[in-house]
Amino acid sequence: MTAAPAANAQTQTAPATASRGYWAGVGRRLVRNRLAMVCLAILVLIVLAAIFAPYIAPHDPYRGSMIRRLRPIGTDGYPLGTDELGRDMLTRLIYGGRLSLFIGIVPVLNAFVIGTALGVVAGFVGGKVNMAIMRTIDVFYAFPSVLLAIAISGALGAGIFNSIISLTVVFIPPIARVAESVTTQVRNLDFVDAARASGAGSFTIIRVHVLGNVMGPVFVYATSLVSVSMILAAGLSFLGLGVKPPEPEWGLMLNTLRTAIYSQPYVAALPGAMIFAVSICFNLFSDALRSAMDVKV
Repeated sequence: MTAAPAANAQTQTAPATASRGYWAGVGRRLVRNRLAMVCLAILVLIVLAAIFAPYIAPHDPYRGSMIRRLRPIGTDGYPLGTDELGRDMLTRLIYGGRLSLFIGIVPVLNAFVIGTALGVVAGFVGGKVNMAIMRTIDVFYAFPSVLLAIAISGALGAGIFNSIISLTVVFIPPIARVAESVTTQVRNLDFVDAARASGAGSFTIIRVHVLGNVMGPVFVYATSLVSVSMILAAGLSFLGLGVKPPEPEWGLMLNTLRTAIYSQPYVAALPGAMIFAVSICFNLFSDALRSAMDVKV
């Protein structure tokens, strides 16, 4: 009478132990990647600087002076110079990380949740449901992501909230396609067939067996989209379809400083350098995470 519960408990703890061992291995391989750790450290520093901007920024990000406009890098009291309105560039860059990271990360998170749900349902159910969901998603592939984001933002109007909506719509199709492809592979594996044979319902199988195998690859792919999201968000702000002045945001700062490219090119290039650095760090860390999650590595 006691052998069955013991065997059942052993069966339940074995997958959990294997899962912990797998993620521990992922962590070890990721830590051994020095480039990934450097990129992660840079991203953490930028995020912390954005969060604690009021405590570490040397000046008011909105206060300027026409008598000190477009000061060069290295000016006393303004280590990164000033912008076209005499506002401290270092302060504006620190505060700008708040909106730039927010608009870059939130749409990807929204698309990750919605796209994963659509892809898992389409891949697991199949048939007409798969056809309806995936053919609808294919419609969005008829438009380049940049043009689609501009079109949606133009229709909705400028603003942070509308930019998030437009970028979320842009990233749902690729994430849903990845989730559908992985789910289609997972649903035919032996442990899913065993769950069906044991009488488990579709919702239980998806929640317990499918999502655990789908979330990892989809999450890694989603992290690679953060850099694209930041660039698209900066482009929308540059075109006047994103953040509105005088809010500090790296894309908007590029737009307002474009007239200073000939008089102070290094100061004008600073927001673009921040966008480039953060995008590269996200891409390199995403590649390292994908390699670490590969068991054959």
